[in-house]
Amino acid sequence: MREKVYIETLGCQMNRADSEKIIGILETQGYTKTNSPEEANLLVMNTCSIRAASENKAFSHLGIWKKFKKNNPALKIAVCGCIAQQTKEKIFKRAPQVDLIFGTHNIEEIPELLKQLDNQEKVCSILKTPYNTEEKFYSKRTEGISAWLPIIEGCDYFCTYCVVPYTRGRQRSRLPEDIIEEAQQIISEGFKEITLLGQTVDSYGNDFKDKNINLSSLLRELNKLNGLLRIRFVTSHPADMTDELIKAVKELDKVCEYFHLPMQSGNTEVLANMKRPYTREEYLNLVNKIKAEIPDVAITTDFIAGFPGETEEQFNDTLSIIDEVMFDQCIAAAYSQRKQTPAAVWKEQVSYEDKKRRLNILNTKAKETTLKSNEKYLGRILQVLPDSWKEEKGKIILTGKTRNNKIVHFEGSKDMLATHINVEIYEASIWCLKGEIAP
Repeated sequence: MREKVYIETLGCQMNRADSEKIIGILETQGYTKTNSPEEANLLVMNTCSIRAASENKAFSHLGIWKKFKKNNPALKIAVCGCIAQQTKEKIFKRAPQVDLIFGTHNIEEIPELLKQLDNQEKVCSILKTPYNTEEKFYSKRTEGISAWLPIIEGCDYFCTYCVVPYTRGRQRSRLPEDIIEEAQQIISEGFKEITLLGQTVDSYGNDFKDKNINLSSLLRELNKLNGLLRIRFVTSHPADMTDELIKAVKELDKVCEYFHLPMQSGNTEVLANMKRPYTREEYLNLVNKIKAEIPDVAITTDFIAGFPGETEEQFNDTLSIIDEVMFDQCIAAAYSQRKQTPAAVWKEQVSYEDKKRRLNILNTKAKETTLKSNEKYLGRILQVLPDSWKEEKGKIILTGKTRNNKIVHFEGSKDMLATHINVEIYEASIWCLKGEIAP
């Protein structure tokens, strides 16, 4: 009888992509995935350390899993991801129920680690550089029409608030031929949309000697693949956004008109303290260039509220730039002190109360602009790629996204899934659009 594995994934798209790869590897070792932790023989916690809340959530889950292990001593518990890479063996002290710890560079080492676990009580393997193996493992992706495809790992920027360079390592781009091969595998599995992933996805190729290899050249190759309807990429770094890449998005029919460009602050001095290599004016110029080149482009962003030393005046600069740019969506978070990062030990920490207050103001402002952005599409016909459905009062309601990443609900039929449908928009809210199939 095959063993069963349950995996809990916290954090970003990269973590979710890692979990798909972990499941793919474990299936080669005789495991099948289960959605019930109670029936699993192996529990895997894929962790995120970007904020304290994510770390606390991980250990909260491990506390529940401790009860499962008490009832089933043969149960194995593994912790991986960014907390594992950063904390290492210390996890055993805080959560003694854990049997296996492996880092972000160790995923392909799982078969060997499981063998070690058969012969010893606890195993911890945290590599500083990626584990090398000649064996190719394919991710076990969740059913649907969209698939994640990591193309670059790590980051070279070392922003003063961010742990990614310490947990994921320096930038490492995958070979384009390997990416194309995996994309073809994804298409053969029936997926219609691919999202290219990276902490700074538009930095792709910067670490290659051949400077003709970059994200725009990769997009042009992927655009040639048959059976693929759409291509997206996240998350971009403003400093690596090039005219060549903007041109590729404009010209390629399968590449969606959508950019996620984290700004983090609307104030130039705060940006410098964050070690973000651009000014407020340079970011604005970039956004205006993209909008001038690509009609109906959607631009989303991230902001941090209460970065150390941020004054009320500087925070107001962030609010004003939201109005000036009219972002399609803003993802905001209160600053969280993370070990190893320079900003964590700065004396000028903003109080919890002020961070919370600023975050609430920021979220309110973001919702206002998101609604205005969505209202632009009232009465217009948009191309939607439906990916799910539900029955509501005897009707089939489909949900999908536009090319520029707007969520749309409309009445249709199940056979419309994974096909392009033209939808006329009649209602706009903060979170979605509603429409009906265009005549």
